[in-house]
Amino acid sequence: IGKEKFHKSQHWGFSNNVAMLVAEDKPGIGGEPLPGQKLKPEYSVFPKGMGSDAPAWVAFDKQVLSFDAYFEEEVPDKNQELYRIRHCKIYFYLEDDTIQVIEPQVKNSGITQGTIVRRHRIPLPPPHEDQFYTIDHFNINIEVILYARRYKIIDCDQFTKNFLRKMGVRLNPPADRPDDPYTKERQKILESMKPMRPYERIDTLKQFLEHDGQVLRFFCVWDDPESMFHDPRELVLRYYLSDDTIDIKEIIPVNSGRDAVPLFLRRDKLPKYAPTGLYQPGTITSRTVLNVFGKLVGNGGRYILDNRKTGAVHQEFYRDSDLKIGAVINVWGRKIILCDCDEFTKEYCRTKYGIEDFTPVAYKAPPPPKPEKTFPPYTGFGSEEDSLCSCMGLLLKPPQKDFKKFMEKDRSGMESNILRFLAKLITDSPIDKDRKFIVSYFLSDDTISIFEQVQQNTGILGGKFLERGHVKKPGQELFKSEPSEYFKAQDLFVGARVCFHGHNFLLVDADEYTFNYMEKHTNEFCMADIGIILKKLKDTAEPRSREIRQVFAAADPEHSKVIEYEPFRNLIASITDGAFSEHEIITLGRYYSVREEYEMDLHFLLAVAQEQLKKNSFENFEQLSAVFLYNDREKCGVLPHEMCRTICKSFKLPLADDDLQALLTMFEDEHKQVEYKKFVDGLNWRENKIPAFQTIKVKPVYLEDLSGQPPSLPVKGIKYLPLLDDLFGKEE
Repeated sequence: IGKEKFHKSQHWGFSNNVAMLVAEDKPGIGGEPLPGQKLKPEYSVFPKGMGSDAPAWVAFDKQVLSFDAYFEEEVPDKNQELYRIRHCKIYFYLEDDTIQVIEPQVKNSGITQGTIVRRHRIPLPPPHEDQFYTIDHFNINIEVILYARRYKIIDCDQFTKNFLRKMGVRLNPPADRPDDPYTKERQKILESMKPMRPYERIDTLKQFLEHDGQVLRFFCVWDDPESMFHDPRELVLRYYLSDDTIDIKEIIPVNSGRDAVPLFLRRDKLPKYAPTGLYQPGTITSRTVLNVFGKLVGNGGRYILDNRKTGAVHQEFYRDSDLKIGAVINVWGRKIILCDCDEFTKEYCRTKYGIEDFTPVAYKAPPPPKPEKTFPPYTGFGSEEDSLCSCMGLLLKPPQKDFKKFMEKDRSGMESNILRFLAKLITDSPIDKDRKFIVSYFLSDDTISIFEQVQQNTGILGGKFLERGHVKKPGQELFKSEPSEYFKAQDLFVGARVCFHGHNFLLVDADEYTFNYMEKHTNEFCMADIGIILKKLKDTAEPRSREIRQVFAAADPEHSKVIEYEPFRNLIASITDGAFSEHEIITLGRYYSVREEYEMDLHFLLAVAQEQLKKNSFENFEQLSAVFLYNDREKCGVLPHEMCRTICKSFKLPLADDDLQALLTMFEDEHKQVEYKKFVDGLNWRENKIPAFQTIKVKPVYLEDLSGQPPSLPVKGIKYLPLLDDLFGKEE
């Protein structure tokens, strides 16, 4: 009566053409549950959005609830005990609702312990054996039945308590842990039992655990009176803090004639007053016993331990407190002096005993000074280095060269590692005044060569003036024992006066590579360090800053903020009163010079590129165009610069990277995109061959064409205002 819903759920169906129950969770007629059926709640206890959306095996990975429990086991076959209390651990794995029961091992229990129930899902006791235990069935101070065995949960760990509280479980108070009556009775029996023999506990474990591996080391000396020469014997004493034992090792000098033995004294406790004679067996013992009854009771007796050790022989051994620097110890009749110790021993004595004085005892004379090795003077035959090698050993070996420096500074690609200077002879002869020389300094082996430039109608043959080799500095004695000093790279700079084998030269200029190299390696060449030059100039010119500004302004009548190199050089020379070398003035002018930008001819560059492609037989222009077209997804005819470069590199285009970058830049539009069709057509030497171009003959700038006053780099103008601002600050 009162029912309005009479629909029936479909519980039966077909699975693989077999009629079977397919919907156990569906309700009965009208949505009412079937007899014995518990429907799942439509809504969760927790609000939507709480918790993680991850599956349980991910969200609860390696998370286990631990419960302390016990169960009672009947013992029907023994009169001493009727039941037994067995404590165990119940582990509930959150990731899959599995349960494991483990009993901890108890020593001498006689029971097979360990895993009682292996890990798996455990069904509930009847009549609900079709369901399994979940987290809702666990709490403190409750009983659970696992396979007809009743477990009483008495407590759990802190993680389990926190987790259950978050799940909304109200925890019961912990229960008491009952004791097993038989185990308690056995413990009383064991405690009442006393050893049948005298027993004295000597605990050395604590000392071993605290000081295992810690050793005090002292350096000692023993003056052996029986030795023929009365020479001191050096020893090393080691005191082991773990068991108060000592061993001694002798340091045997080389070629001493003594036998090398492993140890001077084997490891053992060292008595202070030894030797004291021989003792009878059993005299020295760690325990002393007394016969209480003597011979009154048959043949046996009653022995007890003598705590006072009546009649025992007491031996006194060396301890760590007896060892310190300067102390004399007795090692079986030998007087040994402790002279020094290592750092660990000093720190130990300082910490434990407050000792601060660790002055070592001098026990041997200082070693004689090592005689200085002198070499005979140079004989004049061969080079000095070769003659010196004959004095270094019996086997003659050629002098060793600096191979690492040779590999670093040898010619590599465009890096020649050769410093070239233009030089003139310092002479009053009108014939030799106009002679010009090229001085080459090779950084790989510090050698120097000189070539004279050919000049017409002078009557002097040019060519090699000085063979490549090391050049000695003038003013040195020829036949001497010390090695001679040779010219280094730091001795050569523009304006330097050098003497090569009696010929005085003035270095008046250098090539562009030399200036660039010296400016890149300012730590080696102070003459090219702009920082040092500016500091020197500032120290000299700062008191006359206003006057110097007026002088520079007078040198620029057109107010262009740029002056020529020649007046700039004269102004710097007058300001410094000749203290600056020519190289320093050139470095200053190069730093503040006006650089010119050069435009490259597209026609000339394409002709060079076609010539290079033709020499390398490159003809894959159709494939190159196809790849460009494939990468142009929008079919707009242009591609980014870097993409075009990558495609050319993939085809192994035989062009230098600088030339390739310049060519791609030539074919860029206003949006910095490369027009690849024009680029490929320009490179195609088969179809669009550029007529043979006439090589433009530009007169090369040789060193002989430079007078020595202006720098080799064409510095047409120097911006003097930045120089004045760096020296004196910006003018207000």
